[in-house]
Amino acid sequence: MKKINLVIGIHNHQPIGNFDHVLEDAYQKAYLPFLKVLEKHPKVKVSIHYTGFLLEWLRRNHEVIFNEVRDLVKIGQVHLMTGGFYEPILAIIPDRDKVGQIRKLTEYIKKNFGFRPVGMWLAERVWEQHIVKPIAETGIQYVVIDDTHFKYVGLKDEDLLGYYVTEEQGKPLNVFPISKMLRYTIPFQPVERTIEYLRSIASEDGKRVAVYADDGEKFGVWPNTFKHVYADGWLEKFFEALEENSDWINIVHFSEALEKIKPIGRVYLQNASYAEMLQWALPPELFLKYEEFEKKLKHDGLFDRYEEFVRGGYWRNFLVKYPESNNIHKKMSRLSERAHRLERRGIKVDRALDKIWAAQCNDPYWHGVFGGLYLPNLRYPVYKSLIEAENELDKLEKKSGLWIAAEDFDLDGSKEVLVESSTVNAYFKPNEGASLFELDYKSVAFNFLDIVNRRLEGYHKKLTERPINGDDGEGIHSIHDMVVYKEDGLERLLYYDWYRRASFVDHFLGNASLEDFANAQYEELGDFVSGTYEFEFQMSRKRDTSLLSFTRNGFVKKDGRDFPIKLSKQFFFTDRKPHIKCEYTITNLSEGEIDLNFGVEFNFGLLAGDAHDRYYLIDGKKPSDSRLRSKGESYGVSSVSVVDEWQGIYAEVDVDKPQSLW
Repeated sequence: MKKINLVIGIHNHQPIGNFDHVLEDAYQKAYLPFLKVLEKHPKVKVSIHYTGFLLEWLRRNHEVIFNEVRDLVKIGQVHLMTGGFYEPILAIIPDRDKVGQIRKLTEYIKKNFGFRPVGMWLAERVWEQHIVKPIAETGIQYVVIDDTHFKYVGLKDEDLLGYYVTEEQGKPLNVFPISKMLRYTIPFQPVERTIEYLRSIASEDGKRVAVYADDGEKFGVWPNTFKHVYADGWLEKFFEALEENSDWINIVHFSEALEKIKPIGRVYLQNASYAEMLQWALPPELFLKYEEFEKKLKHDGLFDRYEEFVRGGYWRNFLVKYPESNNIHKKMSRLSERAHRLERRGIKVDRALDKIWAAQCNDPYWHGVFGGLYLPNLRYPVYKSLIEAENELDKLEKKSGLWIAAEDFDLDGSKEVLVESSTVNAYFKPNEGASLFELDYKSVAFNFLDIVNRRLEGYHKKLTERPINGDDGEGIHSIHDMVVYKEDGLERLLYYDWYRRASFVDHFLGNASLEDFANAQYEELGDFVSGTYEFEFQMSRKRDTSLLSFTRNGFVKKDGRDFPIKLSKQFFFTDRKPHIKCEYTITNLSEGEIDLNFGVEFNFGLLAGDAHDRYYLIDGKKPSDSRLRSKGESYGVSSVSVVDEWQGIYAEVDVDKPQSLW
């Protein structure tokens, strides 16, 4: 009789900062009911990965699930996998943090479940060969990644019914390929489809291994899956089918496969993730070309033949595609280096490091079909953790006074100017209009400029087309195959920013209206918004005050002519005061007179545009519509504030002469 070994892996993750009601919904719809069904089928073995933040939330809110998992671990039905505690993209964090995060989750699992994991889940299956060495150094024996990774180096489906060994600098690691076929049939297609597929790959010697490993949220949280998986009984039927066919389907844990079956061979893999992720990493124009190319190959019946040559971008391109993501990453890297520098001197930095590790949670670093980077509730805790880590490091270093440095913070080849005091961080970008792109209020660990630009995404095209799901009448659709409208006419609300939405952005405007400006559909007359400014700074001897000056000689177009204009802005900082004073000087370098409309743009992000405890004040009073998402125009204004009562903070802009305000 032909037989097959089947390994089942489930990955459960929630990012730091996700709303309690979202986690509660996932617990009630997926995490708990999955275990309840599993308990009724003791012959079905499953390897489960819970990320650290989720485990901590479960222990605080539903400790009963710890007992459920502990009991299943005790009888050997469940094995637990480790990983980075806060689910980082391992490839983009320092090696010392890779090791630290894996060890933290491994120790947590040993302490709470009495089980020592020997395998790990790789966040978003983002693979770069260099990660092998630090993973192996933690004692991990295996990781699971997509079969796509293996196909990119020339292996076929028939070569992927087992596992391989790879190495880096002599450190070996076993790698299991996840079957894309099983990822798309479980739990979306009728149970029989999966059983038929397993039967088709079974062998007489019974040494083949098929691996299913995917998100636990697919079992109840993804659209339409709760009814399908539980109410309609898909999961119950699946486990029953596995038991009924147990004479030829042998369900094993990853570690059992390692013990009983030899590796197929040695492999070295390319930088990759799952296929969808690599498409999302592409710029929007190439995103659409990739989609068009893939559809053409499938239409012409060529995709299966040439699939290994069809691949998208590179995960790290998200750091190029989204400068906001890159800023978080570079701030994290900078702080990690500071922490480990102190650690090498024998100073205990555990608290700061844990904050830095929390900020390495992958979700706000990228964007696919889910919110990711675009969700402020995911970016907020990452910045908060980083600023708290910075505060801790400042104490350990006994850092005081003002500090100004010109360094390439974002590693784009141009220097930024970083002003740091005991109360604020103010980071300026001279080659993008000398704009302020980060403003950290350190006492509450909040970045007032945590803002994301409106930009074109490859999937926006689908908002102008009728969604076609290609329903075949069986099963339900994976979220990757769905197009869901949030609201009618959404495609008419898509506007794109052509410059970085920061603060102290210098505009020379023509006859633009508020609406035109808000929609980024106006004529900019000057070349100052994204132009390069020269800069210099001075520091007092006591490091308690400093002056930072930016100057640009540019042009303003008016009546068909280019008028030379010199714009200078001087910033004054005082330590221990969260104040920034700015003086503007605009000089007409032409011989004639010119009448101009000059405006300074400020952007602030306070998380909730409709919340009653977050609002505008204009000259100390609430306008008729004070919501942060409201639009309005006022005249003769001397001050405007954005207030966040939830955090007990506000930002206020005062001018010496009354001005018009949009």
